[in-house]
Amino acid sequence: MKIKAFLFALCTLFLWGACTAPKSGENMYNIMDYGAKGDGRTDDAAAIQAAIQACSEAGGGTVLVPAGHTFMCSPFALASFVNLHLEPNSTLLANPNEAAYTLSAFRENRGEGMMWIHGKDLKQVSITGTGTIDGNGVAFMGKELDDSFELKPVSDFDPRPHVLTLVNVEKLVVRDVTIRNSAYWTVHLIGCNDASIDGISIMNNLKIRNGDGIDVDHSKNVRIANCHIESGDDCICLKNRREFEEYGACEDIVVTNCTMISRSCAIKIGSENMDRINRVLFNNCIVKESNRGIGIQNRDEGTVTDVIFSNMIVDCMFFSDVWWGKAEPIYVTSYPRAVGNHKDAGWRFPKGATEGHCGEVSRIYFTNVKCTSENGIFVGSDTPDKVNRIYFKDVNLLLQKRTTYKGGIYDKRPCVGEGFIQDKTYGFYLDTASDILIDDCTVTWGDIRPDFATEGIKQKNVTNLKIR
Repeated sequence: MKIKAFLFALCTLFLWGACTAPKSGENMYNIMDYGAKGDGRTDDAAAIQAAIQACSEAGGGTVLVPAGHTFMCSPFALASFVNLHLEPNSTLLANPNEAAYTLSAFRENRGEGMMWIHGKDLKQVSITGTGTIDGNGVAFMGKELDDSFELKPVSDFDPRPHVLTLVNVEKLVVRDVTIRNSAYWTVHLIGCNDASIDGISIMNNLKIRNGDGIDVDHSKNVRIANCHIESGDDCICLKNRREFEEYGACEDIVVTNCTMISRSCAIKIGSENMDRINRVLFNNCIVKESNRGIGIQNRDEGTVTDVIFSNMIVDCMFFSDVWWGKAEPIYVTSYPRAVGNHKDAGWRFPKGATEGHCGEVSRIYFTNVKCTSENGIFVGSDTPDKVNRIYFKDVNLLLQKRTTYKGGIYDKRPCVGEGFIQDKTYGFYLDTASDILIDDCTVTWGDIRPDFATEGIKQKNVTNLKIR
């Protein structure tokens, strides 16, 4: 009797669930139903935009990019309460026509690229699925060189599209998708709050300059986890750009379980930082085949405080001078920005200023970091108190020469004055800093020890250095 009653209740529950579950297609907006062709040639932007608009106006749901098709498209805007879902074997492909890109990624500063997929002042936005978003980056490049692509000449307008630009989004999810071949930055979060980027792959061409992976800009409460990123420029970068200063600090950021490959700096904080970068945790990450591993590159008046790097493997080597960095596995610096003739140089300093000032870098912790590189760890600033309270605990460095590029050099760029330090290769090179602790660390030379190799630590103008 009890068994019959249980089975009756179970059947009743199943039938009730079947009656109340969403019907197939309910709150689902297939972009092909709105006119998208998916032939890889037709510009499907209008159809995609129509599906997004209909979904948002109906109160939200899923905009479906169906499997088995390539949807070439010009720029389009996301909307609140919309999940853009890419089915397996589906692709969104950026229109290769430069004339299609007219919306600046940096407001009035039009010198650093345009927007492709974008959104502003939104709530509850998602991009999910195992399909692909392809930035068509090579189409926007000049001639291919041995170490990079030439950049086409521009003046105050650079038509190269950023793949995904999201401004002031509350509750954002980007999950599982593959994003590849960006012509400029790939994922740019500006003033976002409560954002989760999980399980995505960013596969950029390693020869494309400015091809950042994920840039977290003036954003808060961001989690990046379980991602694989390959990029010519920085893989994950935290910053506060001057164009978006009203959004305040970049803080409460967690990055975990990621693997990264970069021709520039795999993990970077800066260089643009006109506010505060605070409370940041990088944990359980692997950096390999990169030009620089972990870099704090403060070049503006903002500060960097309370940052932890733990349980990491970092592998670096020299690459050509096209890329900034000289194989420093760990790099902690604060130098005033140089006055330059860059296409957007007018946006580098505070309004009306003709020279830059750099802020404090303090309370930075490195714990259980295993490094293999052709160069040593570099810490430096313009005044002894600017970079302070830097802690190295159980940091192990194997110096191993693997390329034919010249050693005995450290890269301070961008900075006022000489951008390079020519010296021997040390395990730790400390140049103008204070309150440094090196605790239970090792420096070992590999089987190839070049002439410029020397002892473990060099210090210049350092106060309160403790070695245990």
